[in-house]
Amino acid sequence: MDLSIATVDLIIIVVYLVGILLVGILSVRLRKMTSEGYFLAGRGLGWVMVGAALFASNISTVHLVGLAASGYNEGLVWGNFEWLAAITLIMLGLVFAPFYFKSRISTLPEFLEKRYGSTARTIMAFIAILGALFVHIGMSLYAGAVVFHAFFGINVLTSILVISVITAVYTVLGGLKAVVVTESVQTIILILGAIVLTGFAIAALPDHGVSSLAELKAQLKPGQLNMLHSKESLELLGEGGFESGLTWYACLLGYPVLGLWYWCSDQTIVQRVLGAKSKHAAQMGPIFAGFLKILPVFILVFPGVIAYVLFKDIIGTNANQALPVMIDQLLPTGLKGLMAATLLAALMSTIAAALNSSATLVAVDIVKRLKPGTTDRQQIKYGRIAAIVVMMLAMLWSTQGDKFSSIFEGINKIAAAIAPPVATVFLFGVFSKRGTSRAAIVTLVSGLILGITAFCLDFEPISGQMYLTRGLSIPFMMQAWWLFVICTVIYFVVSYTSPKPPAEVIENYTWESPLSVITRGKFEGLRDVRLWAGILVVTLAVMYFIF
Repeated sequence: MDLSIATVDLIIIVVYLVGILLVGILSVRLRKMTSEGYFLAGRGLGWVMVGAALFASNISTVHLVGLAASGYNEGLVWGNFEWLAAITLIMLGLVFAPFYFKSRISTLPEFLEKRYGSTARTIMAFIAILGALFVHIGMSLYAGAVVFHAFFGINVLTSILVISVITAVYTVLGGLKAVVVTESVQTIILILGAIVLTGFAIAALPDHGVSSLAELKAQLKPGQLNMLHSKESLELLGEGGFESGLTWYACLLGYPVLGLWYWCSDQTIVQRVLGAKSKHAAQMGPIFAGFLKILPVFILVFPGVIAYVLFKDIIGTNANQALPVMIDQLLPTGLKGLMAATLLAALMSTIAAALNSSATLVAVDIVKRLKPGTTDRQQIKYGRIAAIVVMMLAMLWSTQGDKFSSIFEGINKIAAAIAPPVATVFLFGVFSKRGTSRAAIVTLVSGLILGITAFCLDFEPISGQMYLTRGLSIPFMMQAWWLFVICTVIYFVVSYTSPKPPAEVIENYTWESPLSVITRGKFEGLRDVRLWAGILVVTLAVMYFIF
């Protein structure tokens, strides 16, 4: 499919690129850069900026393209990844953020060192860099390159190179402050661009004989507008529905495992919380992000559903073309450029976030520990070098993006392989007074090996077929759940066969009981984070009741 781009649209895109580059660099030009300023924005972020940056660093071109494609193929069921994220964001705000803020850590592996010792920190840093490289940067680069190839006819490799250089410049120069300032700008562009496209899509429905919800349902696959599914109803959506395995119980059991890793312990995401200026900001930011995560179902997944009605003759079986076709067919000149800028915003936010976290992990968790005498200036230098190296490796990996049948599903399959051991050691690290250093090390290493093995067995380019999904009827979400169960067993068996952790560690880094997450501290009225977490839970319950 060839899409033509008007001069006006091209100008808008170029102005945006130059503008965001200048905003990123100028946001830090007047400050003397310290390592805390570079890696954690001087710990001066308010809750609105923390929440907006959490949302922006999560929503990438993979989401914009992938969720539209998933809506086109299977419908709103993929929106569970968005709404259930709000639950794990509540866990970040209520359960983990108080410890992260109190301990004044710079990285998540540093928290593991305080709870479990230095070896656990090293292993976690390695897993976190793997996640940034393979999940956040590599696949996002590929998704962005595919979109720009569709719009401008630019070679995929050239697109990857251009996007990489622009994002790396302001991230490497400016650190987290530059990343978060640009993310806040990009969040607004993201939401506005997606709302505009959704509005145009809904407005086009009457021209295709759709004037009511009943008429819309009549032109869709059975259950395409449902959030919750049984195995039988997924099969009605086609082969992709069955292989996604997104039954209500798989989402209920499997998503929290992915979410605990991604939202509560992944450096790329949680770094925004570590840069908060107060405990209230560190806790309230994730709750605000949880409210923002309600939006993507309506402005990212639902447009894909509408594309099935409007353009299935054009899109056919290539669902990844759903978003480019909608932009080309529905938006006037000028707005096409705005939407392309939105795609750039999404792409650059995710890559910038992952690059900065990789720089932090290398400088703080590796260099500073190997060479304790490293100065602030040297830390920043090593961090910048690390960011450049990680970006180059991710560029190489991104060229393999076409090996996955679906970009969004591919990312979550990688996550399902690395999330279970990390989720286990973090969750029971704050809730179990018996969890030991040896248990954390054994769980992280064995869990990672098991996860990579499961991924390879189910990845056709490596194994030749999907042994777990098709052979044993265990799709990736249930794989994540069963790996978590195995990791939990390993964790507690090793914990109870090794010496108890020191009393001061338990006192400083575990909750007295699960209920104390809610009951500790007096109620602070409208300012109380627990109130807003409760409102978010009720909002989600109402949404699920409706859909």
